[in-house]
Amino acid sequence: MLARSEKSITTIREEISDEELQSLTAAIKTRYGLDFTNYELKSLKRGFARMITKHNLGSLVGLWGKILKDKEFFHSCMDDLLVNLTEMFRNPEIWIKIKQDLLPQFQDKLRFKVWHAGCSTGEEIYTMAIVLSHSKMYQKSAILATDLSTTAMGKAIAGRYHQILWKKYLQSFQQYFPSGSMDGLYKVEGDEAVIDESLKKNVTFLRHNLVQDPMAKRFDIIFCRNVMIYFDETLKMKVITMFHQQLEPGGFLI
Repeated sequence: MLARSEKSITTIREEISDEELQSLTAAIKTRYGLDFTNYELKSLKRGFARMITKHNLGSLVGLWGKILKDKEFFHSCMDDLLVNLTEMFRNPEIWIKIKQDLLPQFQDKLRFKVWHAGCSTGEEIYTMAIVLSHSKMYQKSAILATDLSTTAMGKAIAGRYHQILWKKYLQSFQQYFPSGSMDGLYKVEGDEAVIDESLKKNVTFLRHNLVQDPMAKRFDIIFCRNVMIYFDETLKMKVITMFHQQLEPGGFLI
């Protein structure tokens, strides 16, 4: 049985027509310059339904009025629209592959460039920083972390994670590096684990919209995980083409 809030979200999502959704996204594009017109419809409807339920707005009409009148509300609710799903050492086998097979190909480069496109709350950034440190490559790395959500990116910049989450992350780390330790890479403050500043010093954070904003730099590795599931096929190809253009020869898209 669905929980009450979940049932509410599902019901509201089903009540939103494609025409209503297209009208709202067109209005958002006109008002804020953010283009959601090629996002996958089911995911976008669910995101708007989540906003309606969380803020007791009743319907899409109520949300429409709130969004168009209150700029701060819209930007603060971006995370409700774009669910951020990330964790440290998510899929440990990928990080093992990166350390063993990918990074050795770049050992001789004087500067190693990474782009985390859709960095969310930062767990992936710091995972890569740890992997680079283990591979003796962090000092020569330049890491760009971008996201559309300023709220999520603020959490990434802070690098603070609740102890409940952190215990789960440590378990994933042990799968990646059974004999390793994360001592010195974080400190405990109250009920939070705080990423050490040494893992932040080579990271640049930038608010960036994959759908609209250009990217002038080129990279050896581009991460874009759990982002394009929200895009339709046309938008996916647009973004993948852009990634291809921004990769250095011999680079990798993950």
